[in-house]
Amino acid sequence: MSRRESRAPSQRQLRVGEEVRHALAWALERGEIRDPDVQGVPVTVTEVRISPDLRNATAFVVPLGGGTQNDLERVLKGLNRAVPYLRKVIASNVQLRNVPRLNFITDTSFDEASHIDSLLRDPRVARDLVRPETASDDTFDEPAPDDGRQEDNDGA
Repeated sequence: MSRRESRAPSQRQLRVGEEVRHALAWALERGEIRDPDVQGVPVTVTEVRISPDLRNATAFVVPLGGGTQNDLERVLKGLNRAVPYLRKVIASNVQLRNVPRLNFITDTSFDEASHIDSLLRDPRVARDLVRPETASDDTFDEPAPDDGRQEDNDGA
């Protein structure tokens, strides 16, 4: 892995990605895409990642309510066919010198989170996550807190 690949996105990349995401979500919400594979299918744009030079953008999408893998592939093809129109939407709603090239891919983060959750709920893993029982009170004698006063031991 090169040094450039390991960098976190800059604040500008994050801001532009979020603005592009809002513009795409707005167009999808209004049903402006006339492609038959996308029309009538509610789609959520979960994230947009922008390249450091702001010329390429990857939009992560997931259809609401799940769906089959075949439906998902059909929606992605429709979105990728609608890229020229969506670039015009971005150009009119986001102030950029160059409108980024778009690529739509499936967001698998929800599937991964579900898989991790099921692993954590596995009884073999759950027993390792439970805190061990705390020791009984008589095992450890903690000293009394010192309040800075000296005790008077002369029997008075």
